[in-house]
Amino acid sequence: MSRPPGSRVRCSLLLLMLAAHAAAAEEYSFDASAFEKKPFELGGYLQLKQEDFALNRSGAFYKLGNLNRPQRDTLDRSTATLELIGKLRPGVGTFDFHTHSDLQRDQLAHDHSNVLYEGAYSIRPDPGVTLEAGKRTLRWGKGYAWNPIGFVERAKDPNDPELSREGLVMANSDLIINREGPLQTIAFTPVLLPVQSDINRDFGAAGHLNPAGKLYLLYYDTDLDFAWQGKGSRPGRFGMDFSRNVGSNFEIHGEWARIQQLARPVTDSAGRIATRTENATSYLLGLRYLTQTDTTYIAEYYRNGTGYSEQEAREYYQLVDTAFAQLQQTGSSMLLPKALSLSQGAYGRPNAGMDYLYFRAQQKDALGVVYFQPSITVMMNWQDRSYQLTPELLYTGVKNLDLRLRLFLLQGASLTDFGEKQNSRKLEFYARYYF
Repeated sequence: MSRPPGSRVRCSLLLLMLAAHAAAAEEYSFDASAFEKKPFELGGYLQLKQEDFALNRSGAFYKLGNLNRPQRDTLDRSTATLELIGKLRPGVGTFDFHTHSDLQRDQLAHDHSNVLYEGAYSIRPDPGVTLEAGKRTLRWGKGYAWNPIGFVERAKDPNDPELSREGLVMANSDLIINREGPLQTIAFTPVLLPVQSDINRDFGAAGHLNPAGKLYLLYYDTDLDFAWQGKGSRPGRFGMDFSRNVGSNFEIHGEWARIQQLARPVTDSAGRIATRTENATSYLLGLRYLTQTDTTYIAEYYRNGTGYSEQEAREYYQLVDTAFAQLQQTGSSMLLPKALSLSQGAYGRPNAGMDYLYFRAQQKDALGVVYFQPSITVMMNWQDRSYQLTPELLYTGVKNLDLRLRLFLLQGASLTDFGEKQNSRKLEFYARYYF
């Protein structure tokens, strides 16, 4: 669909002027209630998603994830998701919430879940001060696919970085100062994140308050953050990030994080597990560029200091092969519990390697079709050269409705990151209706 010609614009302006002249004699009124904050607001979306998997039966994570199950080459999964986002304003404060419910069915299992992603009460005693307590998803860091300084949040899914995530129970506040001069804004966000047996138990060891904080500065049009998390349920860590618009259509960003005395399990192909305790440094460098033809490019390099080198990962994949060979040849399952336990921990993270490249290109209004946005994304493990290629079609031309089609193509030899995943291909389609 092409843009309206100039004559249409002039005609529309003429009609608007005539309508304004006809109404000039009427008394002008202003409805202030239309701009008042409502005591209750509710929105969200309903999504229906279909996924078709081509399973990688030779992959380490397929073998471990389907142990003692019927072996399959394909899998079809249907998921219905409902997310509700709302605000209540009882008195001086605001309570906002975000729920996530889904129902999932495939040939192996039927499952459902209801999770409170966010639910927090906040008050603002001063325009520059906000006090808050409850379950909250903080978003620290400037990276698009990864955030090394996301110390007090659950990790993003690099396949869908803008997807909603479950928050953590915490008490936090924002203190903001705006001023004249090169340093235009100062903001400080202190956080207390308690961990008990029934609160934030997946964050780490229980019995700690886990203080953290972030200092934000807007200095000469450069965004700067300095973040810190004290030693407690997790090892202590600190870091920083930056973001700057070099031009109106070109932005660069980066993050750097240091984790102190991180305990990391490492295995060899025989199942001998050692715990290495050392400092870990992670960092990210990236850019975002918008062309005159509305093509957006995003590129990032991510160094994961908590990850595994190509050789360390290879030893683990060889352990899995050895464990299944031992089971088939001798009937012994002695190595399987070790391999399975490691897959549920550090080795089983979505991006457990050390070096990753990320590239995404998205075209707005492609082929002259308004609201049609095709894109392509590439994610590569730089050390073993395995990668994932994801072409995507997105259409948002129907009011309140998103239609998205994606194809995930995983490529890699055996004993590599993407070559050992559970599936080698996935076709995904969803329809998401906002209300």
